[in-house]
Amino acid sequence: MTRADRRIRVVVVDDQPLIRAGFSMVLAGQDDIEVVGEAENGADALDLLRKVEADVVIMDVRMPVMDGIQATEQLMRRDDPPGVLVLTTFDDDEDAFAALRAGAGGFLLKNAPAAEVVNAIRVLAAGESVVAPRITRLLLDRVSDRLAPANGQAERLDVLTARERDVLALVARGLSNAEIAAELYVAEATVKTHLGNLMAKLHLRDRAQAVAFAYESGLVRPSP
Repeated sequence: MTRADRRIRVVVVDDQPLIRAGFSMVLAGQDDIEVVGEAENGADALDLLRKVEADVVIMDVRMPVMDGIQATEQLMRRDDPPGVLVLTTFDDDEDAFAALRAGAGGFLLKNAPAAEVVNAIRVLAAGESVVAPRITRLLLDRVSDRLAPANGQAERLDVLTARERDVLALVARGLSNAEIAAELYVAEATVKTHLGNLMAKLHLRDRAQAVAFAYESGLVRPSP
């Protein structure tokens, strides 16, 4: 049975029982999604995910015992890791950015509408990242002026062509492939080729990591 033939399996990780219950209640009403487990911290989540298979993990950032950043890092070392959707309140902005660097596929506000939660889970389950311009760019703009660029990140840009840099910068602005194609006056297939090439050169897992790298390398600056 392929992933498309079955329901999307979700694990909810948060130290607040009401938050876990709220997400589980929202997801219980979806025919194509099932919650296969809950955990109250990162360590418990890793233990649980050794026993059950999940396609998507909804992960809080700040938790006792093991936080969401450490848990995400460990999950990403697995051969076939689930997609990780980080919960943030914007009070956790630097931690959420760190989770993105660790391999999280996107961000979700804890008070996000139910439809946004469900859509994000479906996107991650399909193997894509959730890079919502409104949330991700606001968060990155808030933290990027307080985070020192990682050593060697700017130099890594040297392997990219000028057009690949253009594509990466537009990805960081939250544009879709179709919007990037319109901006650069090229075919959408060309954008996909450039994106695939730059991600391979930079050893980036997905679009979300590409956004984080664009800020860390200084290619993209915070909005004024």
